[in-house]
Amino acid sequence: MKKSYYQPEDLKKFSSIAEWNEILGSKFFDYYNTVFDEGSLSKREKLLIALAVSHVVQCPYCIDAYTKDNLQIGIPKEDMMEAVHVGAAIKAGAALVHGVQMMNRHDQLSM
Repeated sequence: MKKSYYQPEDLKKFSSIAEWNEILGSKFFDYYNTVFDEGSLSKREKLLIALAVSHVVQCPYCIDAYTKDNLQIGIPKEDMMEAVHVGAAIKAGAALVHGVQMMNRHDQLSM
């Protein structure tokens, strides 16, 4: 059986990236952890945003991690899926709005 490029066990190694550059790794993890602190947005809101963005950027490690984090704080699967749909709608809209560029270019070239 062929192994996938993405290995779930690699997510556990994420913190080890700081070993190869302690200064930047520490700064990243300080920033990352601070972002998820309670602020104007609740932890719940931040985790739903993170889950949606994980799908938009198509990071299997992030999808695994934020699905787990959402479950741990009791976010229902329906709320998680709604967040994924919000992310998908934004990504689809971003692709479609570029259709205006195609329409403009078409009109320029057709003159």
